[in-house]
Amino acid sequence: MKSAIINISFNQDLLRQLDLLAKEESRSRSELIREATRMYIERRKRWDTLFSTVASRAKATDLSQEDIVREIRLVRKQRRR
Repeated sequence: MKSAIINISFNQDLLRQLDLLAKEESRSRSELIREATRMYIERRKRWDTLFSTVASRAKATDLSQEDIVREIRLVRKQRRR
């Protein structure tokens, strides 16, 4: 796979944290940024799939947005127990 070089701006605090982590893990900045990007894309895909599934099921069962919010709160409350 062909690679491309890009420029990214970071604030100093975030860059310092990135460098510390890279040093701890004996990895480069680029490796960490690539991994973080892959992880973000995968998480985003899972969320998109989840929201699409919920929207389809809500439409099929005539659930309102309030019904969905109520169910989410109920599940969260049960998990805390």
